[in-house]
Amino acid sequence: MIKAKWPVEVQSEIGELEAVIIHTPGPEVENMTPKMAQRALYSDILNLSVAQEEYKQLLGVLEKVTTIYQVKDLLIDVLDDYAAREALIGKICITEQVTDYFDYLMDLPSRKLATQLIEGMPARIDTLTAFLNDEYYALLPLYNFYFTRDASVSIGGNSLICKMASRIRMRESFIMDSIFRHNRYFSSEVINTCDLALHEPSVFIEGGDILVAREDILMIGNGARTSSQGIDLLVRQMCKKRRFGKHYILVQQLPDTPESFIHLDMVFTLLDIDKCMVFKPLIIEDNRFETVLITIEEGKVSKIKSESNILNVLRRLGMDLEPVLCGGGADEWNQEREQWHSGANFFAFAPGKVISYARNTHTLDEMAKHGFEVVTASQVIDGSVDLQRMGRCVVTLAGAELARGGGGARCMTMPVRRKPLSL
Repeated sequence: MIKAKWPVEVQSEIGELEAVIIHTPGPEVENMTPKMAQRALYSDILNLSVAQEEYKQLLGVLEKVTTIYQVKDLLIDVLDDYAAREALIGKICITEQVTDYFDYLMDLPSRKLATQLIEGMPARIDTLTAFLNDEYYALLPLYNFYFTRDASVSIGGNSLICKMASRIRMRESFIMDSIFRHNRYFSSEVINTCDLALHEPSVFIEGGDILVAREDILMIGNGARTSSQGIDLLVRQMCKKRRFGKHYILVQQLPDTPESFIHLDMVFTLLDIDKCMVFKPLIIEDNRFETVLITIEEGKVSKIKSESNILNVLRRLGMDLEPVLCGGGADEWNQEREQWHSGANFFAFAPGKVISYARNTHTLDEMAKHGFEVVTASQVIDGSVDLQRMGRCVVTLAGAELARGGGGARCMTMPVRRKPLSL
């Protein structure tokens, strides 16, 4: 008997989590040298064994609260479908200019093929040109794929496939597109920005910049990873999907540097119905970065207006959020240091129940002041803490190695279903 697919449904950032896609980091993380790190979008190389031990804590907590889908398992299933395999491998080979490997890849068993698509495929050395080439890989490893939030995002019942800012990550988007179209577990309407803006280099958008604040409010960061043209494309798609009533797109400009500002969720995340985590210098204090509200009425943009800051706009729209300060309120140095290590990047698995790195101690102290009990992932995993019986809480992960990859708990999780909020 074939089980009916779950429809994708995400109408908030904090509704109780029912299903999530993750990718446990594997050898692809270590398949680089220091000279490759910058190209791979890393500021340093990671120790895989330590990163995997830390990641087990995230996995163990999620196993307690939700249904988990691993990217590689989903991909293997998709590759068992010949037509889906042919379409995906064809797109990858053409885009990455390795068409002479098409037949080889098509003949691989699904598990080995999935491994090579993620961990990288060494180049054949069968010509002088190949021998003289400095590049070891024909298909580069997907170094960043454990940040599953970036390549796709669930918005309502839609799966948005993101056109990534860096070509080195485009294969992630192709894989997620194939998974959402051909998996046997969940269904959605797919919006593929790669296809919609195939020949438009100014269009790029990434999932870390997109927050579903409420069913009618979408928040988007505009910075190094999501262009204004990418946001315009998404707005056009939202106009097509939301032809009735009033909806809002709230845009926050982000600095291009330092690299810790790559996405909106590095400076703002939702914690509960009435609380949010913010990096104060950018979100609350006066600065040169625009906050813009786009109003959509009956499927058309009716107004675009500059605003003072995110919190004021959300308050006016009926979301009165108390800000919790990343790094605490006493020291700007602590704010900057902890923001750098994903101190604002919280992931909610239920209203008021969130996951974060343990290393950001000043941020956690601030959370405690706002009524969040701080517990460790180990306590949750060994059963000494029952999350179902707890009120507001922060589950902390060891993050000495994972944080060096440039993201936090929200970056490493891609929800496909959340329960509606009971307000």
